[in-house]
Amino acid sequence: MEIWPGKPYPLGATYDGFGTNFSIFSEAAHRVELCLFDDSNRETRLDLPEVTAYCWHVYLPGTGPGQRYGFRVHGPWDPALGNRCNPAKLLLDPYAKAIEGQVRWNPAMFPYRFGEEDDRMETTDSAPFAPRSVVVNPYFDWAEDRPIRRPLHETVIYEAHVKGFTIRHPDVPEAIRGTYTALTHPSVLNHLKGLGITAVELMPIHQFIHDEHLIKKGLRNYWGYNSIGYFAPHNEYSSTGGAGQQVQDFKQMVKVLHDEGIEVILDVVYNHTAEGNHLGPMLCFRGIDNAAYYRLEQSDRRYYTDYTGTGNSLNMAHPHVLQLIMDSLRYWVLDMHVDGFRFDLAATLARQLHDVDRLSAFFDLIQQDPVVGQVKLIAEPWDVGVGGYQVGNFPPQWSEWNGKYRDCIRDFWRGQDQTLGEFAYRFTGSSDLYENTSRRPFASINFVTAHDGFTLHDLVSYNEKHNEANLEENRDGESNNRSWNCGTEGPAGDPDIVDLRCRQKRNFLATLILSQGVPMLLGGDEIGRTQQGNNNAYCQDNELSWFDWKSADTCLLEFVKGLIALKREHPAFRRKRWFQGRPIKGTQEHDICWFTPDGRKMADENWDEHFAKSIGIFLNGKGIAGLDERGNRIVDDSFYLLINAHHEPIVFIVPSAMLGNSWAVVFDTTVEAFLEDRPLHSPEEEIRVQGRSMVLLQRTA
Repeated sequence: MEIWPGKPYPLGATYDGFGTNFSIFSEAAHRVELCLFDDSNRETRLDLPEVTAYCWHVYLPGTGPGQRYGFRVHGPWDPALGNRCNPAKLLLDPYAKAIEGQVRWNPAMFPYRFGEEDDRMETTDSAPFAPRSVVVNPYFDWAEDRPIRRPLHETVIYEAHVKGFTIRHPDVPEAIRGTYTALTHPSVLNHLKGLGITAVELMPIHQFIHDEHLIKKGLRNYWGYNSIGYFAPHNEYSSTGGAGQQVQDFKQMVKVLHDEGIEVILDVVYNHTAEGNHLGPMLCFRGIDNAAYYRLEQSDRRYYTDYTGTGNSLNMAHPHVLQLIMDSLRYWVLDMHVDGFRFDLAATLARQLHDVDRLSAFFDLIQQDPVVGQVKLIAEPWDVGVGGYQVGNFPPQWSEWNGKYRDCIRDFWRGQDQTLGEFAYRFTGSSDLYENTSRRPFASINFVTAHDGFTLHDLVSYNEKHNEANLEENRDGESNNRSWNCGTEGPAGDPDIVDLRCRQKRNFLATLILSQGVPMLLGGDEIGRTQQGNNNAYCQDNELSWFDWKSADTCLLEFVKGLIALKREHPAFRRKRWFQGRPIKGTQEHDICWFTPDGRKMADENWDEHFAKSIGIFLNGKGIAGLDERGNRIVDDSFYLLINAHHEPIVFIVPSAMLGNSWAVVFDTTVEAFLEDRPLHSPEEEIRVQGRSMVLLQRTA
């Protein structure tokens, strides 16, 4: 075999049409072997002949796409000092563009001897049980594909799981269900487009591992928050093969979604890896350079600092770790054409030493990067470490999952006292969190439910979690989900309870979609998906988590379509700037105005009333209205929202300040559909709003 020295950059395996350059970083190594595997799994080992700035590299002419490979790193084994090199273990390439196979759990996958201290090296070859890195073909016909770059204030996000979304869809051919290709099927595209979705946020598709303890229980890591390959699309979601074909499948999916005007946002997990704590397996980073890739406890470098609850945290203070993450992000934008990222436990990325540092090196790099800095950046602004809850504290170009929005909206609609004032902040974009850092309302990614917790149906149906299927005696999952049902489990099929639960679903959805900011809809909530009360279905790769399309609530689906159409058609619900609470130029009406149910403007003391749970909200559409269906500019596009979170009906009076106008009912959440014949109401007219419901009025000429 002909061997050339190659180059230290780019890292990973890079095919150029003639051969492949291999490069891997390790400061700890004193020798690195490249291991090549043929179709019969026979292994050929080559010492990497060159090392430049701790990057070991070689170029192999004639080696190309489909070549399976891995590395063996020779270096110090001294866990007390943070060194864990073990050449008996086949290691994945941190820069692998594709990974073939899954871990076959065996004691050989661990670097230490079972039953002894973890500082005793285990020397059984792990290659028979380990997945392989794969050289990929980088070429793809993107045709005219270009970034959509839809403004955030016009964005509606749909959080979806590649497999669960399509695995039971009756119109999708069985051979492609649960794959990237399934997301391109016309029935799936029609569902997303019919809803009015503008971006899908895919739960983790970086190559991930199914934990050994789950496999032993007959479970799997369904959610995928256990990454091991930050450049590789997960192989189990490919419909054509896992030896590099998954890259082509993923690119085709992105291309088709872009053709339909739908952006692709990836949920990425750069805060930890699948190798776990000091007792975890050796798959990649641990064996390459443990002390560089992971945060180690300063008092005892045998152990890992854990801000994530998974056993380890990536060491963002190391330049090669920062380079890995930035190279990964740029790869997904430039080569895979994705439109943005949602960063799991993003507060961990901000930790340089211990404290969360808003100006950490990672955010500095994002700020100045001409590629990554231009796409949608969404933070999950917390981790499990001390001081990890950082909602509102991320840099100006970031948006955030607004956990305070979720908690407040749940509290408000379940009738919690003294939530009205905060509800007003959350409904109008959370200016208290974002305005002082020069951000706009679209910094707030609003959500009521997400993958982590109850589905919307379960939120209004269960007071307690039911995670028994996870085989952890129902101890896992968040105990306080601020869930609300009818105050009792009630007899099965009780029509009053069923009606109230359905109404609450419409209340939550209407609040979510019509709030200022960016709505994120949990996939399946629009069709009433249930997990039977399981609020932590991370390991349930089965019908408990998968969409049940045959039982879809079509009435709820049509209601959600109507809500998203309202937001799309009326700028009053998707403002780019903050409300000022003052008259719009050329008018005497304020941009927003708050009223008590009896039609008086809210006074300071009204906000502080302990039991206040009802309010009228006037959204002024003058000056920001769009075009009607004929293309004519709409002069006035104003709305009045009547909200009653009290359990009893309340009579609202249309404020006298609105004399001279009529108001048409758009929807009433006590009714399962938008109203075709819209009743008209005049100023000073009384409108009875049922308990726990909302009514939307639109001003007419």
